[in-house]
Amino acid sequence: MGVNAFSNEQQNTDNGLEAGRCRPPRQWRDDPVPEKVDVDSLSDLATPWSLRVVVTLGVAEQLAAGVTEIGDLARHVECDRDCLARVLRHLVGKGVFEEPVEGEFALNEAARSLLRSGPLRGLALDGHGGRSATAWNGLLATVRTGQPGYQSVFGRSFWADLDADSDLAASYDANMGRRAGEASDPAILLDDAWTHVGHVVDVGGGTGETLAEILRVRPTVRGTLVDLPRTVARSTEVFAAAGVADRAAVQGQSFFDPLPAGADVYLLKRLLLDWPDEQAVALLTRCAEAAAPHGRVVVVGGVSPGRAAASAGLLMMVQTGGKPRTLDEFRGLAARAGLAVTASGHSPSGQFVAECRPEAGSTARKANALR
Repeated sequence: MGVNAFSNEQQNTDNGLEAGRCRPPRQWRDDPVPEKVDVDSLSDLATPWSLRVVVTLGVAEQLAAGVTEIGDLARHVECDRDCLARVLRHLVGKGVFEEPVEGEFALNEAARSLLRSGPLRGLALDGHGGRSATAWNGLLATVRTGQPGYQSVFGRSFWADLDADSDLAASYDANMGRRAGEASDPAILLDDAWTHVGHVVDVGGGTGETLAEILRVRPTVRGTLVDLPRTVARSTEVFAAAGVADRAAVQGQSFFDPLPAGADVYLLKRLLLDWPDEQAVALLTRCAEAAAPHGRVVVVGGVSPGRAAASAGLLMMVQTGGKPRTLDEFRGLAARAGLAVTASGHSPSGQFVAECRPEAGSTARKANALR
């Protein structure tokens, strides 16, 4: 088996109330709430913005290179000495960085995560991360209207912003590519039965990191990457680096247009998270149309067996109107698209996977509705 847990739809987990207890089941709750909550600390903006400033300036890189005295450090990152010292001392007080001698700063374990090569490089304000940070100013508009607040902050929608700003789009694509590369789990099929799989279409697969890993470990499989032309432009080097260029095809298009037909698997990895229900149904309908009658639609990420943590998806709510969904919610969307959820479970990396197949007789009707 290629997964840690596998469940047919006939073996659904009981999501009801725990026996004898009038409270939601465990998977409906966030992590336990602390007995004492420091609301003032929770509302503090100084720390998150200070972290973003030092990442943007490359302070951790300078410290790693041996530039530790505050005057030298300020000159290397081209900023005001006193202001930089105040920001760093605030972070020292939070356990990020050290000041072993007055005016001399050093990395500690927490600060090393702020290196541009580290996991928090996306905090930098000079790219997509900065745009996302500022987008939180639209949360009030989102809550008031039910629509993405991104446009109230930047004057255009998230997707229109990427279309209009090539540098922002490149930063976004690079960030998505890094995330896909760091979590490129090739075990996307719950039964791990690849014998009859010859062709995988990665829908909205970005720059191709996930598809490249699938093809690398499955030498008899060929793949097609579908995403916008600007996004797939870098996939050639990704496929070449993985040694799979001869089995990888690229189709630059909107995934709301008709997809390449007749593949065995249509993969949607973390894609539905970005879209409200109506667009999610339209996307799934395109997959159902292309997969009929014998293909599978495999959704990885964005669907969970129980209620997602309350904090999950808030930024997507502000930026695009997308959201995570429970398996039951996803099952409803799939049915509207002419798909039946046939299996669900967790991949080895812990991501929840839902597999669907086209329902006989419904796919053509759903596809015609899109035309």
